[in-house]
Amino acid sequence: MSAQATTTEPARCLKCRRILRNASPDGYGPKCRRKVRRAARINQDGHHGWQVAKAVELLELGAVIPLRANRIFLVVSDDGNEVYRTAITGQCNCPAGLRSVACYHSAAAAMAAA
Repeated sequence: MSAQATTTEPARCLKCRRILRNASPDGYGPKCRRKVRRAARINQDGHHGWQVAKAVELLELGAVIPLRANRIFLVVSDDGNEVYRTAITGQCNCPAGLRSVACYHSAAAAMAAA
């Protein structure tokens, strides 16, 4: 009988892709988490306060996943039933984004890319 060694990939930061010593529920390392929180404190152009608060909540839950070179993200909806493609430039395929209205998904993507 041959025993197969099971190898698992180490947890990596969603933003900088560095190996995490301690996996976190949001998927960010400590330095990247500080950068995201600092970006949340800065006034987001075109976003209301409640949108910034929801964007921070999405980031803390790990619901913002980089898709392409920290410019396009997959963002989970607040009820968890939908996943939207969101660019840091503000485009989003959520119902509000399709009407060219600033949505909290785009705020979360901008914060994650900051």
